[in-house]
Amino acid sequence: MYRKPAEFASRVAALDWKRIESELDGRGYALTGRIFAPGECRDLIAMYPDRERFRSRIDMARLRYGDGEYKYFAYPLPEIVAELREAFYAHLAPIANRWARGLKSGADYPQTLSAFIEICREHGQDRPTPLMLKYQAQGYNCLHQDLYGEVAFPLQFTCALSVCGRDFTGGELLLVEQRPRAQSRGVAIAEESGCGVIFPNRYRPIQGARGHYRVNVRHGVSTITSGTRYALGIIFHDAK
Repeated sequence: MYRKPAEFASRVAALDWKRIESELDGRGYALTGRIFAPGECRDLIAMYPDRERFRSRIDMARLRYGDGEYKYFAYPLPEIVAELREAFYAHLAPIANRWARGLKSGADYPQTLSAFIEICREHGQDRPTPLMLKYQAQGYNCLHQDLYGEVAFPLQFTCALSVCGRDFTGGELLLVEQRPRAQSRGVAIAEESGCGVIFPNRYRPIQGARGHYRVNVRHGVSTITSGTRYALGIIFHDAK
C-alpha cells in the first residue's frame, strides 16, 4: 500500500526545484525524478476499476481524440492525488506567475491551490480534472491542450505508472512547440514508471531579442506497440 499522503508532499518539496525551473525555461519541460515506488504505482493502477472514485469515463476513439480511455477522478479526490496536486501547485505557482509577467498576460495565480480552485469556481469550473489514462496496443493520444474553461493553469504533471519494456512498449509522451514564423519542434519522452514530467498546458515564454514571445505547446502520446500503459495526470484548473 502507498504511504501516508503527507509523505508525498515531502517528496515534492525535496525535488530539485532550481533544476526543474531551469529546464522548464530552457527546454519547455522538466523531469521530476521518482515520485512513486513500484508498489505505489501498482496501488494507483488498482484504483482504475473502482467506479466510485471517478466522475466520468472518456472513450477517446469515439471522440476522435485517439485510441484509449481515461477517467476523471471525482471529488473528494483520493488523498494521494489531492496531496500531490496541492504540493506541486505551491511550487509551480511562482513559475506560472513569472511566465505570465513575461508574456504580459495579466494572469495572477494565488499561492495556494485552494485559492486558485475558488477562482475556477467563480468562473463556473467546478469539476475535478486529475485523471488516469489507459492505453492498450495500438492506442495513442492525439496532440491536444487540456483547456476546460476560461481559467487555466499554465503547467501540468504526468507520470507513467506502468513499466516501459515490461508492461508495454512504445507510448512516449509527445510535446510539440509551434513557434512564430518557424517550423514546429517536437520531442518524445520515454517516461520511466513512477517518475514524472512537468510541461506547459498551452503556452510558454521564450526569451527573444526584444523580450519574451509566446510559443504554443501541444502534447500527446505515441502509439503503444504492445501491452497496456497506465498513467496519472494532474491538471490544476477544474472544468466546467
